Amino acid sequence: MGHLLAPLRAVGSPGAPGLPVASGPGRRRFPQALIVGVKKGGTRALLEFLRLHPDVRAIGSEPHFFDRCYERGLAWYRSLMPRTLDGQITMEKTPSYFVTREAPGRIHGMSPDTKLIVVVRNPVTRAISDYAQTLSKTPGLPSFRALAFRHGLGPVDTAWSAVRIGLYAQHLDNWLRFFPLSRFLFVSGERLVSDPAGEVGRVQDFLGLKRVVTDKHFYFNATKGFPCLKKAQGSSNPRCLGKSKGRPHPRVPAAVVQRLRDFYRPFNRKFYQMTGQDFGWD
Repeated sequence: MGHLLAPLRAVGSPGAPGLPVASGPGRRRFPQALIVGVKKGGTRALLEFLRLHPDVRAIGSEPHFFDRCYERGLAWYRSLMPRTLDGQITMEKTPSYFVTREAPGRIHGMSPDTKLIVVVRNPVTRAISDYAQTLSKTPGLPSFRALAFRHGLGPVDTAWSAVRIGLYAQHLDNWLRFFPLSRFLFVSGERLVSDPAGEVGRVQDFLGLKRVVTDKHFYFNATKGFPCLKKAQGSSNPRCLGKSKGRPHPRVPAAVVQRLRDFYRPFNRKFYQMTGQDFGWD
């Protein structure tokens, strides 16, 4: 991949080793904006909605650079990015960044001006959704209740990642050691379903983009229970997210849900205070 690191002025320069001229216009840049969290919050939906914007260029897969592949180096990371023209924004999304202790410092090291988008969702429904995803891949998993609590209905087990991810205030504390609150946009996963155009409008404003993606791009798919795109670019067909999105949740006893709601309440309230937004989960 060495040729990707060549200075871009070398393209087309006589005798200079550079990027192949035929590889398309624009150049690879570090992302100016990252969707850093959270898992099962609606990050895939948000990225797909934003990719309708002509000035957003995003890598489709999750590169996991700042949590799992950091030793590969920033040059490798940049080589993964799509080419952009001036005025376009490069983005990626890896929801596990939000809960990775080292990620804020590493991202700050790349650029302290990075814009950070966090999609959050009621931590109880997020945990159940997380469990449903794991269960689909690992049949025979213990029940949600058995994993969420120690000793029957004893203390909530914060060592279980499905529970721990929802402690948004604690994770945000770690990020605020490196970035001011003004670098963040907190997107409501619930409103991304009930009013996708409104939430995507807020994101476009935050990114400094014209509001190109609007309500005319969405319709509500009652079968899946969330919004889909009316027409993907270059296609006459509507486009919904894949089968793994909107999967039915397992039934969790009401007493278990209530215990978790009570557990998360103080963390949620601290998160509302920190962000200046009431997400209405309580």
